[in-house]
Amino acid sequence: MATFSLDDIRAAADAKYGSTDIQLDEKTTVVLRNPLRLSKDERGDLAGLQDKLDGDNDLDQGDVLADAIRLVAKDKKVAEKLIEQVAGDLAVLASIFETYTKGTQAGEA
Repeated sequence: MATFSLDDIRAAADAKYGSTDIQLDEKTTVVLRNPLRLSKDERGDLAGLQDKLDGDNDLDQGDVLADAIRLVAKDKKVAEKLIEQVAGDLAVLASIFETYTKGTQAGEA
């Protein structure tokens, strides 16, 4: 019979459902949490934001993508630094979100 500690299980979950990290500079990294690591309400909010991106063409996609980054970021202040550095560049925001979603697909249930 195999025996595992809770620390073993946590380490396996961290490896499988880890974050997407974006380094801003030598001292600052934005940690975007895997959807499975979000609260139930946060997961619902993220799904709502993704639905907005898929449906309404009249909305400002940059605002929605920035809101999604704020939502999934572990540290909201660091997320704001990232959004400020992107300076409204929709292509960069879309690339960040695409990188995030690709990084989380393998771990989603």
